[in-house]
Amino acid sequence: MTLAGTWQTILPARTGLAVRLSRGDAVGVVNTYGSQVVDTWAFSAGDMGEFMSMDHSRTALMRLIPAVGDTLVTNRRRAILSLVADTSPGVHDTLIAACDSARYAQLGGDPGHENCSDNLGMALAALGLARVATPAPLNLFMNVAVGPAGALEMRAPVSAPGDRVELRAEMDAVVVFSACPQDIMPVNNFFPTSVELYVRPHTG
Repeated sequence: MTLAGTWQTILPARTGLAVRLSRGDAVGVVNTYGSQVVDTWAFSAGDMGEFMSMDHSRTALMRLIPAVGDTLVTNRRRAILSLVADTSPGVHDTLIAACDSARYAQLGGDPGHENCSDNLGMALAALGLARVATPAPLNLFMNVAVGPAGALEMRAPVSAPGDRVELRAEMDAVVVFSACPQDIMPVNNFFPTSVELYVRPHTG
């Protein structure tokens, strides 16, 4: 997609990228092929120990999945990102931890399988930042069904090619994205793909 006045890039399948945002900037994720989950983290630019928290956000919102107009908060209960646009069916996840090497070992994956936790660390390192923690991510486009008895089931995404989510920074922040490498379970419909990212600077 092409948006005037924005910075745009491709996030290849199985990789991560960190971007710096000033308060008011918007960052977007375009699910190019429709079936890719994107793990998303946000950290305060001034203190990497303050980060977007799914636990605190669920408490603030009193819902499992954020909707357009909702604001996600940090582990210090301060606003950090707001969901300002979502052209997908709105199915995302706040429950599931980022995949890591131990998870793939449990699933019988190959040693050294790419994973979102490593992608987070490498993306931050590329900006000269050290990872303080690996918070539970906002899993954009991830389809986790919650059964009546509380059982969880991971399903293929219901998003369509070109579906887009846009988030606005409510403080100066570092936002990290990982095009999830999961290919053993139906998280990415068994086939990780690239997505498009863009940043629209605040002009107000």
